[in-house]
Amino acid sequence: MKTHLEDIAEIIRLENEDENKSCILPYTREQHMAAIEDENMAHVSVWDKSSGKITGFIILCGITNPNKSLEFRRIVISEKGKGIGRQCIRLIKEYCFISLRFNKLWLDVFQDNERASNLYKSEGFCLDGILRDEIKTDDGYRSLLLMSILESEYS
Repeated sequence: MKTHLEDIAEIIRLENEDENKSCILPYTREQHMAAIEDENMAHVSVWDKSSGKITGFIILCGITNPNKSLEFRRIVISEKGKGIGRQCIRLIKEYCFISLRFNKLWLDVFQDNERASNLYKSEGFCLDGILRDEIKTDDGYRSLLLMSILESEYS
């Protein structure tokens, strides 16, 4: 479901949970608002039907990209290990390759985020390269893995 402006506070809370914050660079309220309102982006909330609460969100960028390449910019899921993230990734691939008829879905992930990179690999993403020491942190630098899946690899 498309994220609504009134959901931003909960989205920011999810981003800033310890387990999530270490895996992403949290957005400000203004950045989330801009993503929600940008026609080139999809900012989607993940809801738990039984509780009626937001359990995560996804940001995609490049919806209008003439090169048919979609950036899988962010996924945050509050409850790990329940298959919710995997289910979301499968829906994102379907959206990219079936609905949008794009050629490529790509992402970057911190090199030390093995849980996420292993999930992406198991879902058909291939390593395209490494951006060494790309992100400056208080503790030094972190590298990013660039990964993608092509329409021809999607099944």
